[in-house]
Amino acid sequence: MLLVRLLAAAMGDGTLDLVTADGQHHRIGSGPPTVTLRLHDRAVERDLLINPRLRFGEAYMDGRLSVEGGTIYDLLALLMSGRDVQGALGQIREALSPLLRRIQQYNPMVRARRNVEHHYDLSRRFYQLFLDRDMQYSCAYFPDPAMSLDDAQEAKKRHIAAKLLLVPGMRVLDIGCGWGGMALYLARHTGARVTGITLSSEQLAVARQRAEEAGLSDRVTFELRDYREFAAANHGAFDRIVSVGMFEHVGVPHYRHFYDAVRDMLNDEGVALVHAIGRLDGPGSTNAWIRKYIFPGGYSPALSEVLPVIERSGLLTTDVEVLRLHYAETLRHWRSRFNARRDEARALYDERFCRMWEFYLAGAELSFRLQGHMVFQVQVARSLGAVPLTRDYMLNAERDLAAVSKPASDARPARAPESAA
Repeated sequence: MLLVRLLAAAMGDGTLDLVTADGQHHRIGSGPPTVTLRLHDRAVERDLLINPRLRFGEAYMDGRLSVEGGTIYDLLALLMSGRDVQGALGQIREALSPLLRRIQQYNPMVRARRNVEHHYDLSRRFYQLFLDRDMQYSCAYFPDPAMSLDDAQEAKKRHIAAKLLLVPGMRVLDIGCGWGGMALYLARHTGARVTGITLSSEQLAVARQRAEEAGLSDRVTFELRDYREFAAANHGAFDRIVSVGMFEHVGVPHYRHFYDAVRDMLNDEGVALVHAIGRLDGPGSTNAWIRKYIFPGGYSPALSEVLPVIERSGLLTTDVEVLRLHYAETLRHWRSRFNARRDEARALYDERFCRMWEFYLAGAELSFRLQGHMVFQVQVARSLGAVPLTRDYMLNAERDLAAVSKPASDARPARAPESAA
């Protein structure tokens, strides 16, 4: 059976029971099975053979396949531990990948805004089900593996702030500011004056409300702007630029535009820090299911695709750090919290939506544990002397910030705006 051979190639060393729609049982692997995969209609077999990367997730969302004796995480852990299988259509797409990537990641301003709205304009109440108190929707930082999610996200903000070498009064731009947590942290704990820009109207409303409630509206402003149009009017306007979890939405054809914009908006002694998901194993392509349902236009690059662009922009790479399993741990927390409040998510949307997010959170975590995804932080500057000779300043700044920052566990979440869906 072709599907059995396909699953066996994907699995690696585990054992799986497959039950087809006509009731046939197939054991794949040796030893006791970990879970059972049950197919509920004959067409699923055909779909998986043609395009497993897309159709497997769709079949799970639609209830056309189910997992018995475990969870979707357990099943994906088996199926992502072996070879990356493409299926018949997938092999054709792989051959055309260089051309398709340019098309899929072409994100002019109108399309970029539409892509962001697809994912980030969901109800704030939904994201509150599983994110930390500060609504950080990016990789946390776990200097202690036993840290809570709230404390690890606070540690992430300290880690980034330390790399920015901030002093009171500095002008900071936050590109892709989310719900405003990073901008508010920088203003509150470093005395910086921060401008945050986003393409999500939902995030903008929340960020502005949070600034007002925190009494920081005089030092933090938020705008609904694309980085390209914003750069044209802000040449040399900023001492520091930070971007966390936004670069994945830029697209390879626009990397030069992004770093040229960063260069143009920094003053002569300016420093920028970009935090993004990347790949340890070289350039690739975005999973078809992720691209269709979660992050249209998104792509996680290899450093070999990013660093040459920085060089050509005239910026200087002054520090690179790779965070390997930190995002896997972050996603583990999100997945656990989402599952604990799944009924509330279903009340906001529906069962298919919940199954989509179960599949996304499980697959994303495993992509960091098993398939070479990581997070990188690249610090760049306009001049050689903009940062100290050694990295000691980062450790010292983190200690200082830890001494003055209020623990995340003591923070009170901001009230959702009345307009939230």
